[in-house]
Amino acid sequence: MRVKYSKTPPESREGEAAAEPKPVRKTKPGRARLLPSQSSLELAGLAGASPSPLTDQPQRSSPKGERSRAAILTAAASLATTHGLHGLSIGQLASHLDMSKSGLYAHFKSKEELELATIDVAAEIFQREVLDAGASAPPGLRRIRALADAFIDHLERRVFPGGCFFAAVAAELDTQPGPTRDRVARVLSDWLKLLTRCMEEARATGEIDRKTEIPQAVFEAQSMLIAANFMFVMSNDPATLTRAKKGIHNLLSRLRP
Repeated sequence: MRVKYSKTPPESREGEAAAEPKPVRKTKPGRARLLPSQSSLELAGLAGASPSPLTDQPQRSSPKGERSRAAILTAAASLATTHGLHGLSIGQLASHLDMSKSGLYAHFKSKEELELATIDVAAEIFQREVLDAGASAPPGLRRIRALADAFIDHLERRVFPGGCFFAAVAAELDTQPGPTRDRVARVLSDWLKLLTRCMEEARATGEIDRKTEIPQAVFEAQSMLIAANFMFVMSNDPATLTRAKKGIHNLLSRLRP
């Protein structure tokens, strides 16, 4: 049966009641996903920034759709560390996941949308694998050690086949301005801010010398972590990771008063 609709709005028709609004379907609360304005460091409560509201978060169609999207993005994050973020393609992901291209297009309407969502999921993984260790450690030097050790451990466990996701894509995108580069740069900036905050806490409590040049100390610590990442990926030699841990611990010992 075909229903005819009048062009006259219900409230203007005399003697007729306006149609009742349809009930709003409530979504079940779930784990907060990263938003374009909210980094993994902010979610971990370590960067000193207030989390962004979750109201702009897109609603998924179903639990099955959520699982499918999560599987796609996890695979994309892994492939990005070996093929490059710009090297990702719908066809490549479809083949890797044994899915149809149309099924993937249902989740991502553009290449940029796929890339940005991949970065956000990689940040969630980084939070789980690295930042949570720092969140559970006391502030100051012990937190820096915990973060550095967790970073190196996530390399050794090959959470991503091509090493640290953000080191890999930063090397790819550093000369390519755009939203994807900006998103990666923000996560890296938050990571350095976190290390800086830990160093400042250590100096404030007297764990390190009050004359310590915090930016220099953070630069040295980050340099050792990045060097360990690239050397381990290239050589597959775990000795490079051991040296990095020793280097970080030596640096922190040297900073003591």
